[in-house]
Amino acid sequence: MRALACHPARAGRIFAATRAGGVTRSDDGGRSWHTAYGELPQTPITALAIAAGAPDTVYAAVAGDGLWRSEDAGETWSFVMDRPWIAEAERDVLTLASVNLASGMGGIWIYAGTQAGLTRVPDCFCRWQDVVAGDAMEALVAGTAPAPEAPLPESETILALVSALAAPERLFAALHSGLWASADGGVTWDAVSDHRATALAIHPTDPNRIAAATPDGLILSQDGGANWAALPTI
Repeated sequence: MRALACHPARAGRIFAATRAGGVTRSDDGGRSWHTAYGELPQTPITALAIAAGAPDTVYAAVAGDGLWRSEDAGETWSFVMDRPWIAEAERDVLTLASVNLASGMGGIWIYAGTQAGLTRVPDCFCRWQDVVAGDAMEALVAGTAPAPEAPLPESETILALVSALAAPERLFAALHSGLWASADGGVTWDAVSDHRATALAIHPTDPNRIAAATPDGLILSQDGGANWAALPTI
């Protein structure tokens, strides 16, 4: 498996991207699987995400191709966006998160982590954009200073990226330099741990509970990433 995504409201529904390409679905917690390729290319899928506010809509990042979308829980697929252009090259998307932002620019945004950093696109799929302060225009009209920016380290690979369902503007990213947290939709970031993680998960109702998979095993934070404790090994 290359990527997993769980339906937030339907227990047992899991989407999985296989190494051979394609997305398969289980409706019984993984005991059986159904694959309907549709028009999806038979090349490796590098990331999956469930659309914010539309849990039967699934996004799949296809290596060497771009972003695809299914609006019927994986039965059919359509191409929606080329790969992002970052640092003078097209980049494969390594991790995805669909986020419903209530402030700033607002709306549904799809965040993408790549080998060269973080980018995002609104769900109208007009173009990939840098993650910058969304209230800059509001600040200009109000005559106040825009929010300061403290982005993620430049050109560093995003290994994992998640948003908090209960607090959509809260994002967590795993980089080679450690774990980072944002409380404003990715405009500013704080380093919260030097643990190197390859996967992240956030509790659906408690955005302060975060689990991370590291080379040394699973770790858990119950305070938004400030402190971490090792979990029993699998």
